[in-house]
Amino acid sequence: MYKQFKVVSVSESGIGVIFLGASTLPLQKVELELNRAAAEGWTMVFQVLEKKRYLLFWQVDCLVITFGR
Repeated sequence: MYKQFKVVSVSESGIGVIFLGASTLPLQKVELELNRAAAEGWTMVFQVLEKKRYLLFWQVDCLVITFGR
């Protein structure tokens, strides 16, 4: 049973979406967030990939990670 939760959001770069039409999630940033949370005693409970609107016409992928301890 978890007593505390923490939610972290990591999204892709908007510049790549505007100029290239698509981009990927920054895996090094995702890995950094996971390692930082694990060092503080957090366990990843759930993750979801959602699309967020960027400026007016574009959409970016956003990874929402839920940690618990």
